Amino acid sequence: MSNPPVPVELSAAREQFLALVGELRPELHRYCARLCGSAIDGEDVVQEALAKAFYAISLQPELPPLKPWLFRIAHNTAIDFLRRYERRFVEPMADVPEPSLADAGADPEVMRAALSSFVALPVSQRSAVILKDVLGHSLEDIATATGTTVPAVKAALVRGRANLRARAQPDFTPWRDRAETSTDERALLGRYVSLFNARDWEGVKAMLLEECRLDLVSKSARRGKAVGLYFTNYAKDTESRFVLGTAEGRDVIGVFRGDGARPAYIILLDFDGSEVALIRDYRYVTYLTGELTFEPYGDAT
Repeated sequence: MSNPPVPVELSAAREQFLALVGELRPELHRYCARLCGSAIDGEDVVQEALAKAFYAISLQPELPPLKPWLFRIAHNTAIDFLRRYERRFVEPMADVPEPSLADAGADPEVMRAALSSFVALPVSQRSAVILKDVLGHSLEDIATATGTTVPAVKAALVRGRANLRARAQPDFTPWRDRAETSTDERALLGRYVSLFNARDWEGVKAMLLEECRLDLVSKSARRGKAVGLYFTNYAKDTESRFVLGTAEGRDVIGVFRGDGARPAYIILLDFDGSEVALIRDYRYVTYLTGELTFEPYGDAT
């Protein structure tokens, strides 16, 4: 027995919500990516936060001030993520007296810091520094987003900036413990890329699990036979070229267009045995690629 279709009203409400938060989404990602030390994990946090926000907004009689409200949800969601998967540098810092030398302006050195550098800081310092020096939020908005006070934010900024200058890189990589791609899976990824670039759609579809899931990130999700339309749409795209490479310690597919020096977006595949069980296509969140360092295998470019 097939599942009933999603009500049109619900789909329309979701589209309206995503349009409402569309301009803030790249900024939310910049925050979550630095808080987690990973652009890919940061996007997972953004998606979870927006799902929570979509539900919460349906229960409210009127629209809250959108930016501080969304950042508060994203902050709490990121903290939950860090506690589940990292368990490092997430201890909350108690409120402290306002320091006399707190600088309310942005620190240009911090703005140039690498994404993964921030995870060397306790999360209270990390949040304050990212929100102030990377995203330019006010002290009051930072206090709202992090659930603390302006004096505590100022203290966290002073300590965080000093710690970041003294320790430019963390002593660990947030995604270091991620399981490496096996030789067999890398071969399967290479086959998938080759079949796509040859526009052999029947060959690509033959690699899919019968109940393969597709996640067009920020757009839609499909399963089973409905995934076929995804390749029908790609068949109309004569410009995109897949390149197998690595980013953040995992094998990814970079999607290149024209003479671009970096991928326009990425795709992740999960396998069940020798078949593709999940496709995660990030074409609708291209801001993610700007936070990644993509390294192609061999002379793949």
